[in-house]
Amino acid sequence: MAWLYLFLAGLLEIVWAISLKFSDGFSRPGPSITAVVAYALSLVVLAFAIRTIPAGTAYAVWVGIGAVGVALIGLLFLREPATPLRLVSLLLIVLGSIGLFLSEQ
Repeated sequence: MAWLYLFLAGLLEIVWAISLKFSDGFSRPGPSITAVVAYALSLVVLAFAIRTIPAGTAYAVWVGIGAVGVALIGLLFLREPATPLRLVSLLLIVLGSIGLFLSEQ
């Protein structure tokens, strides 16, 4: 169950980061409120995951899910460049997160 919490916390991290992008420096209320609420929920759910998963592993995987998710949204929907180095770097984050997951099994 802890890994499910961690995955959910990572998804919420994606939501708050993308909402932050669209908040235009917290000048737009809808995305601003979404960012703050999603961030708070992400931390709460991460706290549930850390009760079972070691903090370092949970934090690294949480950040990895968020970083890869936000980067993919940027590539797919926000016209950010898909350079070979960027794609390889994202793959390394995914592989590192998988490695951390497997190390806890």
